[in-house]
Amino acid sequence: MRQRILDGLLVMTLGAAALLAPPAHAAPPPARGCDPLAPAECLLPFPSDWYTRPDPRTDTGRRVAFDASMLPRPATGQAVDPAAWNRSDGFSPGSTLIAQVPGLDLARTGAAPLTDIGRSLDRDAPVVLLDTTTGERWPYWAEPDSNAADPARRALLIHPARNFRDGHHYAVALRHLKDGAGRTIPAAAPFAAVAGKRLPAHDPLRARQDRLRPALNALRRAGVSTRGLNLAWDFTVASTRSLTGDLFTLRDDAFRRLGDRSPAFTVTGVTDLTEEQDARIAREVTGEITVPGYLDAPGGPPGAVLNRDRNGTPRALPGSVQTAAFRCEIPRAAFRRPSHPSLYGHGLLGSRNEVGAGNVRDMAAEHDFTFCATDWIGMAKDDIPVVLAALADPSLFPAVPERSEQGMLNALFLGRALIHAQGLTTDPAFRTADGRPLLDTRRGLAYDGNSQGGILGGALVAASPDIRRGVLGVTGMNYGLLLNRSADFAPFQQVLDAAYPDKLHQQLVLQLFQLVWDRGETDAYANHLTDHHQVLMHIAYGDHQVANAAADVEARTLGARLLTPALAAGRSPDAVPYWGIRRIGPRQLPYRGSAMTVWDSGTPTPPVTNTPPAGPAYGHDPHEDPRNSPAARQQKATFLTTGRVINVCGTTPCTATPTS
Repeated sequence: MRQRILDGLLVMTLGAAALLAPPAHAAPPPARGCDPLAPAECLLPFPSDWYTRPDPRTDTGRRVAFDASMLPRPATGQAVDPAAWNRSDGFSPGSTLIAQVPGLDLARTGAAPLTDIGRSLDRDAPVVLLDTTTGERWPYWAEPDSNAADPARRALLIHPARNFRDGHHYAVALRHLKDGAGRTIPAAAPFAAVAGKRLPAHDPLRARQDRLRPALNALRRAGVSTRGLNLAWDFTVASTRSLTGDLFTLRDDAFRRLGDRSPAFTVTGVTDLTEEQDARIAREVTGEITVPGYLDAPGGPPGAVLNRDRNGTPRALPGSVQTAAFRCEIPRAAFRRPSHPSLYGHGLLGSRNEVGAGNVRDMAAEHDFTFCATDWIGMAKDDIPVVLAALADPSLFPAVPERSEQGMLNALFLGRALIHAQGLTTDPAFRTADGRPLLDTRRGLAYDGNSQGGILGGALVAASPDIRRGVLGVTGMNYGLLLNRSADFAPFQQVLDAAYPDKLHQQLVLQLFQLVWDRGETDAYANHLTDHHQVLMHIAYGDHQVANAAADVEARTLGARLLTPALAAGRSPDAVPYWGIRRIGPRQLPYRGSAMTVWDSGTPTPPVTNTPPAGPAYGHDPHEDPRNSPAARQQKATFLTTGRVINVCGTTPCTATPTS
């Protein structure tokens, strides 16, 4: 059903884009504020402090300052409104760095690939990322955009192997770059002039030289001379407050209004199931939670964005409430002993009804959990038209993460109602016939999410005042990294292709999306997620939908440790499998911290390029296998109830049976 809906909306969106597309001569001229270091394409190199301005009111002292003329226009010719981007005091901590070097051959150059991240820290590495705040070299991998058909427009993509630190300043150097014949590629004339001797005051590049000089000095102190430099630039990462402030403002204001009360709720349906109907679940309950509305339209429909005051701070829309529908699955075990209350996070553009999936029912029955879910609005079924439209018109995109933040607040209120003494347990739907509660509110609140529920779930866990521990199933973070590598993105890619036929523009647009998407997914919260919470990551090796590379970046950023052995010898193509992720050895078990377990179903190793696993060569998609493994569910249950990470696989790597 979801695929049929997507296909219909896709046809509508592609048709609208074709009708509105202007003739080729309507393309706007280059913006006057483009970085002179890369005159062929505005916004390159990206991200760059050239596109920020000083602002003493922000935590970084800077603010993103895009002009509409700088941002790539879609095929419609409509200018993109930069307002949402310009609220940031820096760039995404997970931002992919983008440059364009015609003729570049990364293998000849010797740049660190995904399979050998450790080489990125070599003294003579041709790409250098330097945290100028600490003087620390930063790990990465570099790759060409494998989706680009035109070599002259192929992007160089540099991905941080763990997220950049909030609020820190970074310098980037590209040096001794080689073409396919092994010849050194000379620097473009503007950069050669800027990196050379001090220019006269009247020279048009003098201002750029002055702006870049501190970064070049920092690189020089780190042993990177200007000799052999092909390009260098600098950028500032957004502060923690800039990244998380919107969601935390909503949360703090809403819970202040709530006080010590339970959120208001209404039970709308109770279905008791016989053992013949379902041996696992005894009762399904549906209802609605009332939540303050922070979106700019009453009721917060799809396409709404946060309601903000004149300073840009999110505020409740007077008189607006969000009615969040929920569904709960209560296991038979709860009628013998009160169950563990847990929120469940659904998958890509899905709904709360995924809480009724077989694997969730199995987990509930085997380990006495009551799982409740609400639609993750912003990224739920009703939002599909908005998501498609936003790919064709980035001005619409802020509605996706901002409505997702309201969706997170809705889930936080459902969670509070689950564990509050005057919450859901006061209703007969959550009690036995003789009045005993079916929820053990003393055990605290857990979280279990899969796929999108894992990608967004880290942000929910970080924001929750009630969740102690969360399981992030088949997870990763940073949609700007994930989308090119996901089989799920294929129908959406067609919309992006129609709106932005040029692949270099597509890479810029994906990173622009990420800059505002951060506020509504784990990427913005990862640097501090495990300061006060524990998470367990479950990864499907060779996942077709959520790339393993993105999961590894998340584990490094969280400081999650890897349960070993993770894979059979020779299974990984990497020079050092799971480089930069600390291990959990047998003597450290049970481990009390955040961890990652890899589940192997025998699927072929995923591509090492920015492309999805496609075709029979990549075999079975293991995306749903971990959650369908009894051993994986045992590990999840032990972690959620005790905080202990246990080894359920003995002395061998964890395996999961392929799910049809």
